Amino acid sequence: MRLFAGIDGGQSSTVALVADEGGTVLGRGVAGPCDHIGQSATSVRFARALEGAVAEALGAASLPRDSAFTAVVAGISGYEGTIVGVEPKLHARTVRYVHDARIAHAATFELGSGIVIVSGTGSVAYGRDERGVEAMAGGWGFLFGDEGSAFALARRALSGAMRARDESRTSRVAEEALAFFGVPALRALAHDFYVGTIDRPGLASFAERVIALAEAGEPDAAALVDEAAGALAELARVCSMRLADGAAKNVALAGGTFASEFFRARVEQRIVLELPGSAVRHARKEPALGALLLAYREAQT
Repeated sequence: MRLFAGIDGGQSSTVALVADEGGTVLGRGVAGPCDHIGQSATSVRFARALEGAVAEALGAASLPRDSAFTAVVAGISGYEGTIVGVEPKLHARTVRYVHDARIAHAATFELGSGIVIVSGTGSVAYGRDERGVEAMAGGWGFLFGDEGSAFALARRALSGAMRARDESRTSRVAEEALAFFGVPALRALAHDFYVGTIDRPGLASFAERVIALAEAGEPDAAALVDEAAGALAELARVCSMRLADGAAKNVALAGGTFASEFFRARVEQRIVLELPGSAVRHARKEPALGALLLAYREAQT
C-alpha cells in the first residue's frame, strides 16, 4: 500500500493527514506550532512539529511510525523557500514544502480558479486563475503586516486600551483583557508578552473576545472589526489585480478567525464592495486536505 501525507503547519498548531493511494484518509495527527519565526539554525521546533503530527496520524491509522511515504506535501506558515532549523525526518520518497496559503486554496478550489483569504494567527490572500497564473497579497508576518488577522486584531485592541489607560479613560476592552489573560494590569500583560509568558498565538486568541464585544455593540471593538474586515477585503482586491477577471468571482474564507459568523459576515460584505459580483463562501475543507491533494499531484510529476 502506497502512503501519502498532507500537512498543515501553522503558527498555532500542525495537522497531518495520512492517506492511501485510493484517497482514503487513514489517520489524523496534531502537534504544536511549526513556524520558524525567531528560531535558530539548530532549532528542532519545526522538525518536532511535523514529525509529531505525522507520527500521531500513523498511530491513528494503526501503522508503524517508520512507515514510508510516496509523497508528502507540507504547507508552512510564511514559507519562502527555506526552513530555519533541523530538517524533519519524514521517511518519504518526495517531500515538498509550500506556503500554507497554497494548501488552503487547493482544499477549496483544487487547481481551479479563485482567491482564498486566510485569517488565523496571521493573514494572507492567494489566488490562481484559469491560466495557472498565481498571485499573493499580504503574508508579511506579525511585524510588517498580517492585517485582518487574529493577532493584528488583538494587538490593535490592546494598543487602544493601553492608550486609554495612559489618558485615564475607562475601556471595556481593557476590562476584558485583564480577565481574559488573568493579569492585574495592562503593563503586566505587556510584560508577559515581551518575556514570552504569553506567546503570539496566545495573544491572538484574544481576538475572539474583541469580536464578541463588537457583536455586542461595543463601539471601539466594532470599529476595529470593521477595520480588519476592510483589510482582508483589500488583500483580495490587490490579489485580483494580477489575475484574470474570473478568479475574483470565486472567493473563499479560510482560517480560525472566520469561526465567528459575525466576523465572517462583515468580511463578506466588504469583499462584495471591493469585488462586485463575487461569490464568497466559507472554506469547509481543512487545509491539510489541500496538502494531501498536492501530495497526490506531486507523485504524478
